[in-house]
Amino acid sequence: MAHSSVPHPAFDALLFDMDGTVLTSIAAAERVWTQWARRHGLDVDTFLPTIHGKRAIDTVRDAGVPGIDVEAEAQAILEAEVADVEGIEPITGAADFLASLPRDRWAIVTSAPRRLAERRIEAAGLPLPENLIAGDDVTRGKPAPDAFQLGAKRLGVEAARCLIFEDATAGVQAAEAVGASVVVVSALHSAATDTPHPSIPDYRGVSSEVLDDGRLRVHLP
Repeated sequence: MAHSSVPHPAFDALLFDMDGTVLTSIAAAERVWTQWARRHGLDVDTFLPTIHGKRAIDTVRDAGVPGIDVEAEAQAILEAEVADVEGIEPITGAADFLASLPRDRWAIVTSAPRRLAERRIEAAGLPLPENLIAGDDVTRGKPAPDAFQLGAKRLGVEAARCLIFEDATAGVQAAEAVGASVVVVSALHSAATDTPHPSIPDYRGVSSEVLDDGRLRVHLP
């Protein structure tokens, strides 16, 4: 449930997931994964909810398809996703909110490989962050905490002192694992909103202020 008119405490930095959190790529991703699932005889309706918030290689591995080359399949999916950016747009208000933040105080932390992340950010017309943590920067993907820990490290802060924006259950679990505060973005699906964390449909009415000590205070509508 969304919390109204409640400012968060001050944070050292903000970390954002990408897909479903600052941009809409779910339709494009599901087009590619639907083809893959059908090719391997999987039930599409059951399989698609498992792709969100995770690295492709982990999704392929967890699908349990026998006799496949997991790395080769993940690479083929990457190529297909890079080629299909139709319909990718920013989440409402995300561009303005990101532009309002000091560039050295936020990062995007995504499960997508760097090549795909940069392609989707460009397609959505969003600014490429100074700090981008991609799925190929870590050995363990979400829900493991590694990506958020690395994102905070790159910003020179502790992950537990960050505010993390997420949309998928795996990402929320990763954020919880580092002890960070979380805001769930429910613009595209509500799978992760069954949590104690505040949620927002998009970034309309979300604002921030830089305090005298350099920390950020975020206000939710």
